[in-house]
Amino acid sequence: MKLWDKGISIDKKIEQFTVGNDRELDMDIAAYDVQASLAHAKMLAKIQIITDEELAQLEDGLKMLKQQIDEGTFSIESQFEDVHSKIEFELTKTYGEVGKKIHTARSRNDQVLVALQLYYKDNLTMVNDKVKLLFDTLVSLAETHKEQLLPGYTHLQVAMPSSFGLWFSSYAELLIDDVYLLEAALKIIDQNPLGSAAGYGSSFPIDREFTTKELGFSTLKYNVVAAQMGRGKNERTIAAVLGGLCSTLSRFAMDICLYMSQNFDFISFPDELTTGSSIMPHKKNPDVFELIRGKCNKIQALQTEMMLITNNLPSGYHRDFQLLKENMMNAISEVKDVLDIFNYAIQQIIVKKIDLNDEKYKYLFTVDNINTKVEEGMSFREAYQQVGNNVMNGTYIPDTTKRHTHIGSIHNLSLDKIRAKFPET
Repeated sequence: MKLWDKGISIDKKIEQFTVGNDRELDMDIAAYDVQASLAHAKMLAKIQIITDEELAQLEDGLKMLKQQIDEGTFSIESQFEDVHSKIEFELTKTYGEVGKKIHTARSRNDQVLVALQLYYKDNLTMVNDKVKLLFDTLVSLAETHKEQLLPGYTHLQVAMPSSFGLWFSSYAELLIDDVYLLEAALKIIDQNPLGSAAGYGSSFPIDREFTTKELGFSTLKYNVVAAQMGRGKNERTIAAVLGGLCSTLSRFAMDICLYMSQNFDFISFPDELTTGSSIMPHKKNPDVFELIRGKCNKIQALQTEMMLITNNLPSGYHRDFQLLKENMMNAISEVKDVLDIFNYAIQQIIVKKIDLNDEKYKYLFTVDNINTKVEEGMSFREAYQQVGNNVMNGTYIPDTTKRHTHIGSIHNLSLDKIRAKFPET
């Protein structure tokens, strides 16, 4: 069954190519199509396109389908082009003519759009919740380890003293930036496209404000052409936001892989969270974080894919949009999994005590030594040159008497202020 079927047969090879794996993908948006169909049916009754009795039948049928979806017994067989045709078929099979009325005043275009936007809203909200869990974990780790020193690096060379508290809370605060962008994406998605039909509206006296409230959208996309042009723009926006979040997670994962290596040896994890080598019995590999890094880098490429599919399309609907769904949905699912495993694993991190008197950290406190001279009355430039000359000619001896000055400042993490910055949902 096809919603656009006019009684003309279609070449099976063409059908297979154009449908692709849409049936499988549509299982993820089936519940949202039912939700939108129910709101649409209520609106049709409100404007007296269908009767109250017909609405009651459609409500019963849609609720039954929703139950099947929740129980995992709902399926889209090969004779159906997509979830939309399957749902209309089931309503028609059970209730006759009223099932055929459900499509009045809408097109498959806005039907797909509204189901996808409801799906995106729910899933981006889930992503936000999972980011918050990871954020809370990192702030807690920062508090626990705030007084444990960690060498800071620039250009992968020893630079200045830092702390594990700073390290954990730095990524926590970066996650806040990612949430700001996530909220912006949600605001764009939270606009009801239902009623735009094929992109040029409907001649029926539909009540789009009603369906907007019924579906929980904060507003509607008033211009029907703009509503249809949201297809593709929504996906590009989400891809950019997920890419930004994954950039943060990927960099953090890279730090973890680096710090676990024997050359750094700052952190470790329980053996059961790591993997070994088939020939080197000493290996303790951070495969989880390497896979997080790889998955996150892959997701960062999604924005380019979304742009290349859509960037030269004119206004209106084009079948190219069908190609956005699969990798978009996969990316959202992947991000949720990555956040779950990251939060699970990082809670079990083992922070090691680092001996900053080790020879390789000899120059870690040069800046503090300069600052000490400045506090004693020397100009910064003269103090810098004096310490620099000592380093160059090999006469530099670390002055450890005032290390506490810098250490005290890096322990002042302002964690309460960082916590307060996280946006309330």
